[in-house]
Amino acid sequence: MAELTVTLLPSIQDIAAADWDACGDGGDPFTSHRFLLALERSGSVGGRTGWLPRPLVARRDGAVVGVAPCYLKAHSQGEYIFDHAWAEAWHRAGGRYYPKLQCAVPFTPATGPRLIAQDARVRAALLAAMAQVADQAGLSSAHVTFCTAPERALAEAQGWLSRTTTQYHWENRGYRSFDDFLAQLSSRKRKVIRKERDRAQAFGGTIRSLRGDDIRPEHWDAFWTFYQDTGQRKWGRPYLTRAFFDALHDTMRDDCLLVLAERGGRPVAGALNLIGRDTLYGRYWGCVEDHPFLHFELCYHRAIDWAIAHGLARVEAGAQGEHKLARGYLPSEIHSVHWIADAGFRAAIADYLRHETAAVGDDMAETAAFGPYRREAAGPESQGLGDR
Repeated sequence: MAELTVTLLPSIQDIAAADWDACGDGGDPFTSHRFLLALERSGSVGGRTGWLPRPLVARRDGAVVGVAPCYLKAHSQGEYIFDHAWAEAWHRAGGRYYPKLQCAVPFTPATGPRLIAQDARVRAALLAAMAQVADQAGLSSAHVTFCTAPERALAEAQGWLSRTTTQYHWENRGYRSFDDFLAQLSSRKRKVIRKERDRAQAFGGTIRSLRGDDIRPEHWDAFWTFYQDTGQRKWGRPYLTRAFFDALHDTMRDDCLLVLAERGGRPVAGALNLIGRDTLYGRYWGCVEDHPFLHFELCYHRAIDWAIAHGLARVEAGAQGEHKLARGYLPSEIHSVHWIADAGFRAAIADYLRHETAAVGDDMAETAAFGPYRREAAGPESQGLGDR
């Protein structure tokens, strides 16, 4: 049999882009070599950021057959699957929670493959290697966040703990236009959204959706200002550097959809999306002027417009936000898996997760019942209760 080996690299730069990208199907922009490289080269990860790149690479007879974006983490910031309480509990018990091994895309709460390989045996080997690395290095834990449902099942079979959290996603049920989508909503919700859009579009300027070469350096200058404002209010300081957006422009502008509101000849608000094969991913929003409902228009309604026009299956509008429910975004399960070194600590977390999973399921069912769709139009997809 061909020999399979898994090694840990010090940087994404130590593997050729063609070798990394050949392991996946090209549908997820966030796990592409160019996105992860942009994070490293811009200084958004590495150094003293608390995200130390340690990508895993599986080789069979020397050929790259699988990869996984892994990091040594010195904190739990920028992950969106929150384990701060676990860290505090372990520290109170006299343990050292950090560093931990994290398989994830930094600052990106978007579901996608994390064990990137065409062969199921290679995916299993990547997962086993994470636990082995954590164990040999004396780490408290290893985590794979925003993974796919099949990856969750694979991890459970290897004894990892699984966790369920929630996001709000919009599903395209074959709509031909935004009005076609609105027709599936209750009359009251339809009227609310139409009035909301009318008020947003009356802010006194124009709204443009830009992609590829239509995005100019000055647009990134404006968006950086928006991002800084939002980042300082949400996290205390922005996670991404200005250089990251330059790298995004250089290597991924065709994967970007930048929705800008302009008034008096200057951008006053913007929303950045990344484009996957079948999904539009909403990532960042910001503004320098406050206008009623402009946030909802740029982030949610325009995203739906664009997804319908381009035949995408869904819009993932980022983490949290029950306000998305009234705008057609329904609760969807998010998966993560966790390897815990200490047996007693693992048992305590397993008990916590059993209770949390039951509560999340109840909350999803209750929340979906308040969705905006007409009862006769609602099905399993619109209730958002199935795995992706």
